Amino acid sequence: MSIGGSSGDEANSSENGIQIVKTGVQAQADESRFVRQLRRTKSVTRAERITEVERKARQSQPDKPIHRPRDSLFSWTSGFDRYEGFVNWGCLILMLGGIRLFLENVIKYGVRINPVAWLLWVKSEHEDDYYFHTPLFLLAANLHIIFAYYLELQLAKEKIKGNMEFYIHAIHLGVILLIPVVVLGIWTSMFSLLGRTIVCVVYTVMFLKLWSYAQVNHWCRSQRGWKKKLSRHQSFSFRKGVEKNNFHDGSDTADSAAATAALTQYPDNLTLWDLYYFFVAPTLCYELNFPRSQRIRKRFLLRRMLEVMVITNIILAMFQQWIIPSVKNSFQAFSDMDFIRCAERLLKLSIPNHIVWLSWFYLCFHSFLNTLAELLYFADRDFYQDWWNAKDVGTFWRLWNLPVHKWAVRHVFVPIIHAKYSKLTASLAVFVLSAALHEYLVSIPLHMYKVGVFLGMMVQVPLVYISTFVESRFGPRWGNMIVWSSLILGQPMGIMVYYHDYVVKTFDPSML
Repeated sequence: MSIGGSSGDEANSSENGIQIVKTGVQAQADESRFVRQLRRTKSVTRAERITEVERKARQSQPDKPIHRPRDSLFSWTSGFDRYEGFVNWGCLILMLGGIRLFLENVIKYGVRINPVAWLLWVKSEHEDDYYFHTPLFLLAANLHIIFAYYLELQLAKEKIKGNMEFYIHAIHLGVILLIPVVVLGIWTSMFSLLGRTIVCVVYTVMFLKLWSYAQVNHWCRSQRGWKKKLSRHQSFSFRKGVEKNNFHDGSDTADSAAATAALTQYPDNLTLWDLYYFFVAPTLCYELNFPRSQRIRKRFLLRRMLEVMVITNIILAMFQQWIIPSVKNSFQAFSDMDFIRCAERLLKLSIPNHIVWLSWFYLCFHSFLNTLAELLYFADRDFYQDWWNAKDVGTFWRLWNLPVHKWAVRHVFVPIIHAKYSKLTASLAVFVLSAALHEYLVSIPLHMYKVGVFLGMMVQVPLVYISTFVESRFGPRWGNMIVWSSLILGQPMGIMVYYHDYVVKTFDPSML
């Protein structure tokens, strides 16, 4: 017994000894680290003091010294960050390069701008001059608006109950997207390419707006049932006395109650005027009470309307003079699969295409939407954010088209999250829906039922992760470079591929 105890004591003492040794080694390492840091601090401080003493000593010399320790401005350690002159230089170089390309285009193709020919873009592809089919098709959209209004009235009166509401809305929204497919597919020659595109855009916007209209009214019906139960437990006299006291006291509660009473409540919002206002308003997300401006700023409105007219003509002129010749010249290169020439055509088309895209962005999201908002007293003008500073592709998609982004978050992403799905699933659902609608807007007008645009949109998913990795690894500047590269090179590639396939499909092979 004593032997076992003595051996146990020896083991404990040995373990304690090892622990003491480890503690001593750790303490010694900490002390040496502290000494090194102190030495480094003293050395830096001493170096600065020596430099300062030397500077003062040199200033006292009769040779009038002018030199001192300094880094060159292009060195990272200089701290210099004023490069405005280089920005001006870059703009000037780009302007000169653009002028040279414009003169080269005019010398090679002549002046192709013809405003009268723009009317042919809205004419049908039939031998007869049918201009009215597109406006008639757009007028038929009123039937869907009236049906949505009548359906919401019946739901407010509780004449339709259960899951039948969901089935009717789903069928109606599906029909909205299916009608252009059927009509434009059967009577193709009665609509021009531009007319088919306008029809598809209008019906897609109507699809998104009526989705939001149905979902918001459903939320209101759910809340109305809860408020009815709550109101049964409140006394009318008590509420009347509280409102009277708050009014005479001038309290914030009275102001809040008065403001709430002035708001439109469900189902008072179910009017054709309210629905048509939402249909033409510059938003895709329905609300019972939109923020309203107090007046129309006439000068602001005049500037925006002038921008719409001028930029529209500039875009059409660039299409005639620059885009169409470049796209036509790319056909043979793609037919021969000459990759060098394809790359040259891609780079040549990228500049005018990108200028047109930037002009279209300003025309649509600033000039046109602000014109609508000003005329309709619509106060929320948050149509875009600074997407040009996006550090990754995901940030770009969240900032450049806020009406669509807000709709996707409000009506797709958040409901999926509330259904207990992951954020990744919700994000993929948003991308799939966006890709499908982009494919719809390209394939139906061109009558080319492919998946090129869909796959191009889905490629954005891995590109988001790649740009995020580059931004985290190399900095936001390189992430922003990926964003701009995808915009400048991705769009002309898609345009040339679809143009080649469209020409092969539409025209006689002997003409190719």
